[in-house]
Amino acid sequence: MSNFSELSSSLSFTSSSHMSNGSVSHNISNSSAAEAGTSLELLGASFSMSLFRREKGSLEKDGKPKYCMSDLLPYGNVGYEAFLIFLSYLYTGKLKPSPVEVSTCVDNVCAHDACRPAINFAVEMMYASSIFQVPELVSLFQRRLLNFVRKAVVEDVIPILVVAFHCQSSQLIAQCVDRIAVSDLDNISIEKELPHEVAEKIKQIRRKSIPDDENNTEAGDPLREKRIKRIHMALDSDDVELVKLLLTESDISLDDANALHYCASYCDLKVMSEVFCLGLADVNLRNSRGYTVLHIAAMRKEPSLIVSLLAKGASALDLTSDGQSAVNICRRLTRPKDYHAKTEQGQEANKDRLCIDILEREMRRNPLGGSASITSHTMVDDLHMRLLYLENRVAFARLFFPTEAKLAMDIAHAATTSEFCWSCCIKRMEALMKTVETGRRYFPNCSEVLDKFMEDDLPDLFFLEKGTSDEQRIKRTRFMELKEDVQKAFNKDKAESNRSVLSSSSSSSSLKDAVGNKFRKL
Repeated sequence: MSNFSELSSSLSFTSSSHMSNGSVSHNISNSSAAEAGTSLELLGASFSMSLFRREKGSLEKDGKPKYCMSDLLPYGNVGYEAFLIFLSYLYTGKLKPSPVEVSTCVDNVCAHDACRPAINFAVEMMYASSIFQVPELVSLFQRRLLNFVRKAVVEDVIPILVVAFHCQSSQLIAQCVDRIAVSDLDNISIEKELPHEVAEKIKQIRRKSIPDDENNTEAGDPLREKRIKRIHMALDSDDVELVKLLLTESDISLDDANALHYCASYCDLKVMSEVFCLGLADVNLRNSRGYTVLHIAAMRKEPSLIVSLLAKGASALDLTSDGQSAVNICRRLTRPKDYHAKTEQGQEANKDRLCIDILEREMRRNPLGGSASITSHTMVDDLHMRLLYLENRVAFARLFFPTEAKLAMDIAHAATTSEFCWSCCIKRMEALMKTVETGRRYFPNCSEVLDKFMEDDLPDLFFLEKGTSDEQRIKRTRFMELKEDVQKAFNKDKAESNRSVLSSSSSSSSLKDAVGNKFRKL
């Protein structure tokens, strides 16, 4: 086993997470320890020979080969924790329990017997067991996945069917196909998310199960389905102009095609925004399965999409036919590891946690407004000064809370207006004000931090008002130059610490010194 020991010690992973289940373990079979040891020696030798035969490893400084998991897996994904469990079994012949932080969800009322993280972890173990040819583990996790097929919601059967297809598990494929065929999962999802031959098999079973009279009725509407599919293809191509043309050529509406649902599932935010701008779709429309567009966006776990829908009037209180809200859906898709991941100030926020926080806040939201108003009495009633205030507030928001600031700016379209373009300063100010208002609505904690920071910093800005009009103009011009220098430094040195960024940009004036000192206080 010496070769295998060296191999496992040199594999590299991007994740730094660790299992939290201690040393608890279970025997996977009743075979004797001697038999298990012999079997594992053979497994280790076979595994190592197959791996080294690839000759793709790069050498580290100590001369040991380094392998990336993506190079070892022809299909699927095996996470860090799943691979540790797999290696532990190869070493000991005992299978440790699945780590709670990656095999359960953060929904407090979930039994975790068929939630998505539990399924995903079993799928990862199935991939590892099959690709590295450990038949007893393949058999074990096939049985677990078969149990999931009977309990899980139909959307969560899809990853099980995909792993069964790749691992050529005929029994598991048959069970998944039968479950999906009799479900209400739409053909679009089946075609988009499953291998072609499997999707065709499911549709064939569905056609055979429909009585002749109903079959004839459905066969009389192929033109409608064709037109809907053409709209979806146009959305896939990001061609909203073609969508408009297709709508004028037929009696199919965006709601008939469930266009917003389709965008929420498969398109980017830009396409969704352009479809919104057409003003022809109902943001709270339910599809044939009773899902609103927000429910679909929650399944995708994309914060920018969720915020965009809420800004357009989507209701976070709407429930699915089985009583799930959008935040419940998000929680059942999110692992504790991701939800409780620590994020330092200035780092990208975790998207899983962000989605849940946004939806929970929306469900208990009060009318817009905050204790700190943008037009505070401490600010002079001057367009120029208000614009300077907003520019700086948004700039610091981008530094302190990059993910949240980007979401707020996307919703307000602040990135499309020019910074300090005086010919359009009114439009710029409106966009920045909307950015701040969006931040107050969806990220109140971040806004409180910015409120305090800006309040403490306001005395430093009042020097811009002092002196004659010519002196004020010169000071404001210099202030803008300094602000631009700071912003350039932010964009250039995002990888460095916040203190280093402001310290390096604070030596040219007393104003910059004040800003730098403010950061050191934080």
